[in-house]
Amino acid sequence: MASISEQERAKEEYSFIYGDEAVHYEVVRKAHPSGKKRRLSIKVHPNCDVVITAPEDAAKQAIHDAVMKRAKWIYDALKSFRDQLEHVQAKHYQSGEMQFYLGRRYVLKVVEDSDSSPSVKMRRGKLLVSLPSFKVDKPAQVKGLVSHWYRQRAERVFQQRLTELMPQATWVSELPSFQVLPMTKQWGSCSARGSLMLNPHLVKAPKECIDYVLLHELCHIAEHNHSDRFWRLLSSVMPHWQEVKSRLDGMAELYLNE
Repeated sequence: MASISEQERAKEEYSFIYGDEAVHYEVVRKAHPSGKKRRLSIKVHPNCDVVITAPEDAAKQAIHDAVMKRAKWIYDALKSFRDQLEHVQAKHYQSGEMQFYLGRRYVLKVVEDSDSSPSVKMRRGKLLVSLPSFKVDKPAQVKGLVSHWYRQRAERVFQQRLTELMPQATWVSELPSFQVLPMTKQWGSCSARGSLMLNPHLVKAPKECIDYVLLHELCHIAEHNHSDRFWRLLSSVMPHWQEVKSRLDGMAELYLNE
């Protein structure tokens, strides 16, 4: 397997002009799978990185021509993600706000019902919060209920995903213990004793992103720093981890926003 330094050397950076903007993109060349012809793929990530995955023998001009054929699509995708990132605002926990769960968007709907007990439920694309009509700070009530709901869901999902991933983590002898604790800059961490600390906001991300974070932390049980051996181990269980990380990083501001 190629080392991280070899992977980085395979990257190329170019740009093209669309309208009055210079659009930068990165080319990552990969070998042909055995017996198969690798196709060129173009991805625009939520953090506005444009990544072209191309066969290792593809000509630069052929790559550029393929990019230019999709120049408008790339530009429109970048504009959409930029607009999204520009409008990240502090939540007020009022009906109509957007919430996320496992990569899907849900509209928050707050219902006051004096006959019901406080609850949070997912229903038909909505995150429905019911609470009695108490004369107290309603946004704080809603935030507390939603945060508790996320924490409960996170504990359940993380347990499920760890159980699913354990057969891949052959270097781990038993299912590690974990705590769910909000963090402002980290998705997870691993102690010297092999216990994990995981951010409940991670449950807002797609399962593949959750798996990336869990595998990353499981790799730290074997390799406690980010050495070449660590990255090789992570690549062995998730070869496309860089793409998944980029996807998660691109949405981090939205997922962590509260």
